[in-house]
Amino acid sequence: MFISITIVLVNVLALSVAKNLPQVGANNAELGAQYWTDFSRIALQEAYQSKPVLNRAKNVILFLGDGMGVSTITPSRILKGQLRNHTGEEARLAFDDFPYTSLIKTYNVDYQVPDSAGTATAFMCGVKTNKGVLGVTGRVARGETDCELVHKNSVSSILKWALDSGRSAGIVTTTRVTHATPAGGYASVANREWEAWIPYQSNTQSNKCKDIARQLVENEPGANLSVILGGGRRYFLPDHQTDGPNGEKGLRIDGQNMIDKWLQQKRESGLPDHRYRYVDSRQKLAAVDYSRTDYLFGLFNGDHMSYDRERDATIEPSIEEMTDAAIRVLRKNANGFVLLVEGGRIDHAHHENHGVMALHETVAFDRAVELAVRSVNLDETLVVVTADHSHSLTMNGYPKRGTDIRGINGNHDDNGVPFTTLMYGNGPGYQHDRVDPSTVNTSNISDLKYRNVAAIPLVSAHHGGEDVALYAIGPMAHLFRGTQEQSYVAHSMAFAACIGQFKNSDYDHCNRSSSATNISTTFFSSYLIISFIFISFQLI
Repeated sequence: MFISITIVLVNVLALSVAKNLPQVGANNAELGAQYWTDFSRIALQEAYQSKPVLNRAKNVILFLGDGMGVSTITPSRILKGQLRNHTGEEARLAFDDFPYTSLIKTYNVDYQVPDSAGTATAFMCGVKTNKGVLGVTGRVARGETDCELVHKNSVSSILKWALDSGRSAGIVTTTRVTHATPAGGYASVANREWEAWIPYQSNTQSNKCKDIARQLVENEPGANLSVILGGGRRYFLPDHQTDGPNGEKGLRIDGQNMIDKWLQQKRESGLPDHRYRYVDSRQKLAAVDYSRTDYLFGLFNGDHMSYDRERDATIEPSIEEMTDAAIRVLRKNANGFVLLVEGGRIDHAHHENHGVMALHETVAFDRAVELAVRSVNLDETLVVVTADHSHSLTMNGYPKRGTDIRGINGNHDDNGVPFTTLMYGNGPGYQHDRVDPSTVNTSNISDLKYRNVAAIPLVSAHHGGEDVALYAIGPMAHLFRGTQEQSYVAHSMAFAACIGQFKNSDYDHCNRSSSATNISTTFFSSYLIISFIFISFQLI
């Protein structure tokens, strides 16, 4: 509670500063030394008074921005501010106020620059592995056809560790629920692309090697997840059945309807009908009675969900709304829960060199983080925000303060041609002879799908390999510090919650109440209120 108050006040302070700034340039207060001295004094006092929350984490929420490297976070923060008619640079994302940060090394066992399957296995299962495989060790090569080898080298995820400890678990994603990041929480498979079938198997009903959708419905931990929300409906439907108004066929060649099977399994388990719900639209999600619903399965698109700025709001909920629904279902478990929330389409926009769209997806993702922070008790809930990998996006060119992050930065190259602040190292935005973006009539450079220029031609942009940032708040958040391997993320969250290998451990926090109050946050909240009032008067 007190941590929440602190976050609110810091955000109010940031907005108070921002609203006094003109669209370009600094305000008068910023031009003097006292402004920065006072601002820094508050930050120093927060750091000085802050102490770790040493309780056991009853709940864990992992927010994963797919492709959300630091080079995406910075311009997204600026866009968030500029969308509120501020200069932008002074804005703050919800997770900017988290007290603990770390850098995470993202390489796969076999590649310097990773893919989302190998990284998902690392941060969900605590084991680094090869590019393109899910839920297995590095002994399994991508495309391995030996089911016994895959089974022998399978690893479990933090979602299963949560279920084994009596907690609930769930996933929320803006991609297909069978896509790499969410699948890292429940599937063991030698190729991330085997979402609806396994090509080499003549017997598609094999119980040894199952496609990802089957594993979600039939296997542990997928079959017992309390929440599954995202896209990918066609991957659960047989190829003789059409999906939605466009009449696209399902993708399953085994003739199974896995949605019906999920409903059948819940019915056969003895659950009353009102205790489990399948929904396929935003309206149906809004009609869910959360007081009576223990299991919620929602597929809102035949493929990936639409970009937030392009979605049909009558059909597809936002990531913020799905996060809210998930927390409402999961928090009914008195033992707690573990939830994965993925902003997956940040990555997809980057692959297309649609830099503006990627930033908007990040801002939408940030709203989901803000919603979660408001909805939970941070004395008992560990919230972690990070990325699986980065992208080759750059922010460059000496733009002046307040320059539209989506546009031309006001400078010119050596040939006198202007250029945009956002660019890519590779991708479909490559131009052999670079076009002056100010003369392009077919697409405004601030449009959602304007294709930013790229240095190297590729049909789909490749990932970036630099470390990604991790932000944490709540019980045991102080474990995230320094530079860590990506596999460390899963084990640290498990340690904080006393699950998995730490389920029966004798660490002090595992026997300490999750609702204990951190006294230092109480003191700091009072101090911050006084400091906030002091600075606000200077800005009037």
